[in-house]
Amino acid sequence: MNLLLLSLAPVFIIGGYIYYRDKYDKEPLQLLWKALLAGALIVIPVIFVERFLSLFLPFFPGILNPAYHGFVVAAFTEESFKFLALFLLFWKTNTFNEKFDGIVYATFISLGFAGVENVMYVLQYGVSTGITRAITAVPAHAVFGVTMGFYVGQARFYDKQKKELLRKAIGMPILLHGVYDFILMTGYNWLLAFWIAFVVFLYFSALKRIKTLSDQSIFNTDYDLLNEKFTKRQ
Repeated sequence: MNLLLLSLAPVFIIGGYIYYRDKYDKEPLQLLWKALLAGALIVIPVIFVERFLSLFLPFFPGILNPAYHGFVVAAFTEESFKFLALFLLFWKTNTFNEKFDGIVYATFISLGFAGVENVMYVLQYGVSTGITRAITAVPAHAVFGVTMGFYVGQARFYDKQKKELLRKAIGMPILLHGVYDFILMTGYNWLLAFWIAFVVFLYFSALKRIKTLSDQSIFNTDYDLLNEKFTKRQ
């Protein structure tokens, strides 16, 4: 039980924060549970696809090996299934009625995935791994979800830019996830400082994206004032 709580604690902490930032028109709790469950369930096909793609790792020598592993096996597979779940389950729902909802649903899907993944790692490698992943991997998955949702949320309401925004919605999380994993998989200690700086960048960029779309909520009574201030800065 303690191991389970350790594994899932960061999921509920981050999920609670996202729910709090959805200030003006909160999503129904049953849909948030649905998003978490969807993220948890996609772990199953992800495992099979990653195992298949891993069969080709011997064909990538040297630095190409962690690059293929990080960007293709892990990032491409995991972010693609998250995007598919988001698009199939929430894109056309009536509750997806503002841009910030993209962040909410995408992040909760990512947290569902990260939660199950973390349980698996804790059961296999123990408490120390769970603590490490609680402050690194789980928040990272949340950041990738925020990034995906940031672009999906805009694509939902900007028809002229929809295709470009959807490409970014899948492309940017894969890129960020790939860089994150690639640095760790190289095993080069001298890259650790760069990795830490990259993680800090990820966190701050996610917080900025959350604030941007939260402030732009159509249910925010101060939205017109905020929009006017933004326009004057241009």
